[in-house]
Amino acid sequence: MCELTKVSQAGYYRFLGGASPEPEGIELRHQIQQIALQWPAYGSRRIAAELRRRGWRVNRKRVQRLMREDNLLCLRKRRFVVATTDSEHDMPVYPNRAASMTLNGCDQLWLADITYIRLLCEFVYLAVILDAYSRRVIGWALERTLEERLSLAALQMALSQRQVRHGLVHHSDRGVQYASRDYTDALRAHGIVISMSRRGNPYDNAACESFMKTLKCEEVYRSEYRDLEDARTRIGTFLEHIYNQQRLHSALQYRPPAEFERLQPALAPAAVQRGA
Repeated sequence: MCELTKVSQAGYYRFLGGASPEPEGIELRHQIQQIALQWPAYGSRRIAAELRRRGWRVNRKRVQRLMREDNLLCLRKRRFVVATTDSEHDMPVYPNRAASMTLNGCDQLWLADITYIRLLCEFVYLAVILDAYSRRVIGWALERTLEERLSLAALQMALSQRQVRHGLVHHSDRGVQYASRDYTDALRAHGIVISMSRRGNPYDNAACESFMKTLKCEEVYRSEYRDLEDARTRIGTFLEHIYNQQRLHSALQYRPPAEFERLQPALAPAAVQRGA
């Protein structure tokens, strides 16, 4: 038939496939591809949320189907291992107060943790402090050492940027950096309540562990840092401008932490202790 009618086989099969896609569908695919290139770790839920922020009325299942058809699968995340906690010390440890808290505002619970980052020829260490309610990075420091000055530098940044309210709780693991006298004295000097995870239980600080996994998968594993200064600049850009200002967080109704904070009341009541 194709030979008799002088029609190519490809043209015939395109005719059988139906009409050409609508311009709106082409533009939607273009937008999905742009978001997937900018955020390779985004799955269909976050891409659908970003599309809605851009004014599209779209269902996640449709986004998932289009991503599958265009082979826009998110990057597979590598296994994340935490190996910086040294809890074998004779310093005082503190009970886990964070587990009994119900948060309703910022600056009620701060979460602290440390991870390592591999450079070309050495390892460096990153200490961060998050606001547990907004998941915003409020303090961080990157150094070659695991000594207490690393965690103190992150704490000083958080104290300079945030308001310490009555009843604020600082939660960390039992690592020597957080149990040291200088660190705990600094917390007490600002009226901050100290809280620590149970021994060998990473779930007590799950939000901070989740952040570290995001940092590793979306920034560190995709980069090669020349030296400490290069790592400090690029990681700082990710923390301050990408994670805090742009990246959508599923626990925040798919909003970036800074935007989520702006939408909260100026003053929030103190956190509620469950069972109190």
